[in-house]
Amino acid sequence: MTDIAVPKSVQDFMRHITDLCGSEHADWAENFNACFANTLTTTVKRHEDGTTFLLTGDIPAMWLRDSTAQVRPYLVIAKDDPELADMICGLVRQQFRYINIDPYANAFNEEPNGHTWDPNDQSNFSSPWLWERKYEVDSLCYPIQLAWLLYANTGRTDQFDQEFVDGVAKILDVFETEQDHTRSPYFFIRDTDIPTESLDNDGRGTPVAVTGMTWSGFRPSDDACTYHYLVPSNMFVVVVMDYLERIFGGDILDDPQVVSRAHALRVAVHDGIEAYGKTRNRNGETIYAFETDGLGHYNIMGDSNVPDLMAAPYLGYCEPDDPTYLATRRTLLSDENPYYYEGTYLKGIGSPHTPPRYVWPIALAVEAMTSGDKEYEAHILDRLVATDAGTHLMHEGIDVDDPTKYTREWFSWSNMMFCELVMDYFDIRVKR
Repeated sequence: MTDIAVPKSVQDFMRHITDLCGSEHADWAENFNACFANTLTTTVKRHEDGTTFLLTGDIPAMWLRDSTAQVRPYLVIAKDDPELADMICGLVRQQFRYINIDPYANAFNEEPNGHTWDPNDQSNFSSPWLWERKYEVDSLCYPIQLAWLLYANTGRTDQFDQEFVDGVAKILDVFETEQDHTRSPYFFIRDTDIPTESLDNDGRGTPVAVTGMTWSGFRPSDDACTYHYLVPSNMFVVVVMDYLERIFGGDILDDPQVVSRAHALRVAVHDGIEAYGKTRNRNGETIYAFETDGLGHYNIMGDSNVPDLMAAPYLGYCEPDDPTYLATRRTLLSDENPYYYEGTYLKGIGSPHTPPRYVWPIALAVEAMTSGDKEYEAHILDRLVATDAGTHLMHEGIDVDDPTKYTREWFSWSNMMFCELVMDYFDIRVKR
C-alpha cells in the first residue's frame, strides 16, 4: 500500500529515542522504533496532487479521526523536515476534501469506487467516496486539530486553503444544526442484530433536549451513543473552536464571521457541558458524565478511544488537576466504570467495542500521559511492552489475563499512542 520510505529525519529521531532509552529501557526503544516506522511503511499513500491518504490499518479506508492520530507524533520532527510536513499538509487537504463531500461521514475510500462497510446502509446521502456514514462529532474536530497543530509546530500555513475554508463552513453548519437535532436531516439505519451498529427511532437516535451541546450519532469507537450528547466529544469541540478563532482572527486568515460563529459555539457547548454534562458518582462527587440527553439521563463510563473523559487534559479542555476531572478520573479507574478491568497482566479501561476484559493500549497511554507521574508512565510502558505478544507493535485490545489474546495484530493509532507516551516520558511533546 505505502509508497513512503522512512525518512532520514525519522530514522535520526528513532536513534535519539533509542539513546534516551539506554540499556534500562531498551525494550521501549525496540517497540518505539517498530511502531514509529510502521505507520509510514504500512498506511501512507501520497497522491500526485500532493494530498495524502492514510489507511486506518486492516480496513481499506481512511478515517478522519484515526488518520490525524496516526501522524500526530511526527509533528515534532516535521518542523525540520519539509517533506514530512508536506505529507501531513497533504493529509489535512485530503481530510477537508472529504469533509466537503460529506461532513456527516466518518470514513472514506481512496477513490470513488463505491466500496462500503455495508452496501445496505440507509441514510439521507450517499456517494461512491463514502466507506461509512456514521456521524461522529470527533470526526470533524480532528482535521481542525491537525491543521492547527501543523501550524503550531512548523509555522506552516498553506493547509489553510480554500478547501479548508469551505470545509470549516460545513463543520460549523453541522455543529450548529446538531445543537437542535430536530432540525437535522441526518439519519442512519443498518440492518443488523448488533444494537450499537444502528440508530434507534428510525435512524434518528433517542430523544434529546436542547442544551447548547452538539449531538453525535456515534462514539469514536463507531458504536452508537446511548444518549446523544457525548460529553468528551463536546469537550473536543470547545478546544477546536478556540483554534478556529485563532486561525480566522487575522494573523493567518481574516474572517470575523467565522470567528463569531466559532466563539458562539465554543461558549454554548462549554456552558452546556458544565450545566448538563455533570452528574454524581456513587460517592457523591461531582463528575463529568460520558453521555447525557439533557433530559435527566446520564451514562457513567469510560471508553478507550480519544476523545474520552480521561483525555480531557490531553486534548486541552481542562487542567490535569481540575477537581471535577480528578473525581471523574477516579471513577473511570474503578468498578463504577463497567469497562474498567483488572487482571493478571493488565488493568485499565476497555470498551464495549471489544470483548469483555480486554484493555486498550490507547487508553493506557492516555491514562499515563494525564497522570503527571513519570514512575507511573514507566510502569505503563513496561506493561505495554510486556503484553505485545512478541509483535513489538500495539494491538487494539488485549485480554487482561492472557496477552496472547488480542484484537488486531497491529493498530496504527495504538502504535502511535505508544510512541507518544514514550516521547512524553522524555518530555518531547507536540505543541498545542
